[in-house]
Amino acid sequence: MTDAVDLAARVREGELRLHELDDHADPDVAAAARRQLVESETDASLDSVGDYGFPAAAAEPNIENMIGAVQVPMGVAGPVAVDGGAAEGEAYLPLATTEGALLASVNRGCSVVNAAGGANVRVTKSGMTRAPVFRVTDVVEAEALVEWVRDNVDRLREAAAETTTHGELLDVTPYVVGNSVYLRFRYDTKDAMGMNMATIATGAACDVIEAETDASLVALSGNLCTDKKPAAINAVEGRGRSVTADVAVPREVVTERLHTTPEAIAELNTRKNLIGSAKAGSLGFNAHVANVVAAMFLATGQDEAQVVEGANAITTAEVRGSGSDGDLYVSVSLSSLEVGTVGGGTKLPTQAEALDVLGIRGGGDPAGSNADAFAEYIAAGALAGELSLLSALASRHLSSAHAELGR
Repeated sequence: MTDAVDLAARVREGELRLHELDDHADPDVAAAARRQLVESETDASLDSVGDYGFPAAAAEPNIENMIGAVQVPMGVAGPVAVDGGAAEGEAYLPLATTEGALLASVNRGCSVVNAAGGANVRVTKSGMTRAPVFRVTDVVEAEALVEWVRDNVDRLREAAAETTTHGELLDVTPYVVGNSVYLRFRYDTKDAMGMNMATIATGAACDVIEAETDASLVALSGNLCTDKKPAAINAVEGRGRSVTADVAVPREVVTERLHTTPEAIAELNTRKNLIGSAKAGSLGFNAHVANVVAAMFLATGQDEAQVVEGANAITTAEVRGSGSDGDLYVSVSLSSLEVGTVGGGTKLPTQAEALDVLGIRGGGDPAGSNADAFAEYIAAGALAGELSLLSALASRHLSSAHAELGR
């Protein structure tokens, strides 16, 4: 550790900056030097942070000024039976979380889904978006820009294609606000989440627009994309993958396993997830979809900030049939689930192993099928989580379950 101590001293003396350490030592020694510096200046012990199980070089594309790693407990729920457009059969769902009782709840939901014959899941729309904003003189120029874009989508598609061998520009939707024009580019990014791919491709397309029109690019992102922020446009138009999972649960399964009735769950969902969310002005009309999305994102190396969009979901519940013979139908529709099985954090060793649990690491055949399957598995997990929590609330067992598990 002598080299690390010496490097830390050079930073302390102003000879080097933290981000320059990687130029003077291998990534693990550089990380150790940063720990030495932080420990000496904060009186914190970073022994656990420094006890990580992969070469620091493996994380170079994912982090700057690395000092170690945070370990989050990971478990599995399931297996859960999925009948999807890309996912098929039973799968264990890897979830990383520090919230006690979450895995137990999702696991219970998985068992109920299986008893009902499995979850039906389909990706209904796909496309990663980036929306630059342009300045024009007035509405006349705005209209001219909109018309030019509509007439030249093929030229923009060609410019975008020159930046990537995988992504494909699907469409461009214009929005005019005074002398600001927003162009929402939507791409098929195959098995990649695709945010970087969409950004680079859109930059090339914007160069063409500036060269051929009077519009001036103000920003490559004009917030109409919309990335990592609650947004109605994502709820309506989708971003990443829009995916729906549903299941019809026989009445006897509801009463015997969930200790409630289809009628109670359906009423609770209406009053809580629909009316309650509407009164609150929420964009998420669900019980806790974010729990499953976040846990699976952390386990598999997704961009954790995009849980904001991933939790943009609507849960529905209704009784099918009449009288005492009616069964329970439940669905969860996630409008903007941004996932990938290549690139980003999916290359890190533990995250790659979690993707292997699902059998979807890397590029799919055909391209995009692994990311589609991933979205379907997350939706199935969200469905299981919703079913379990709604049942716990309907049967008034939520607090007792947490107490029993010591949470």
